[in-house]
Amino acid sequence: MKGQSLVLATANAGKVAELSAPLAGAVLGKLRLKVLDLNAFPDIGDIEENGSTFEENALVKARYVAAKTGLVSLADDSGLKVDALNGAPGVYSARYADDVPPLPEESRDARNIRKLLKAMRAVPESRRACRFVCCMAAVRPDGREMLTRGEWQGKLLEAPSGANGFGYDPVFFDPALGRSAAQLSREEKNAVSHRGAALRAFLEKFEDFLVAD
Repeated sequence: MKGQSLVLATANAGKVAELSAPLAGAVLGKLRLKVLDLNAFPDIGDIEENGSTFEENALVKARYVAAKTGLVSLADDSGLKVDALNGAPGVYSARYADDVPPLPEESRDARNIRKLLKAMRAVPESRRACRFVCCMAAVRPDGREMLTRGEWQGKLLEAPSGANGFGYDPVFFDPALGRSAAQLSREEKNAVSHRGAALRAFLEKFEDFLVAD
């Protein structure tokens, strides 16, 4: 197992940060894996996510990166599902507001949040339930695959709150903690989040997945 590498099928700095630390703590010491991300493979550009579910999109990315690198690949596809919007933005979370002209110096995350809050402007607090969903796919170069899933239940805030995290974190409120996802430290977030839950399920199965014939 010594010297084997795992490639995170993302260059997103937020996802790399959230995944790398738990993997290093829980995996590297036991399996002696080296964790890489797509910044180490600049020839791999954007990967078209053409699936209709989080599972399909995660597999699309993991399969592509495993084939291109010849290494075990781990991909996640995640997003926010809002009950009052029939599950939107869902699998389109990252590109939800691509049809909205950006404001000066506005980030893509901020534009997505702006569109979402506008769509939810008239929705009362009692109907603002939402959840983050994360599906992780691991693919070996020989084609063996593994999927895990995690969810995080919450409510959509009426305005952003907090400066940590990324994506929709500033408008996702965890009622049990009484704070937004963007008000949590990375460690606090990993303990309760959809990505943390999917990752823990992944780690429970990963050693067997690596060595299986």
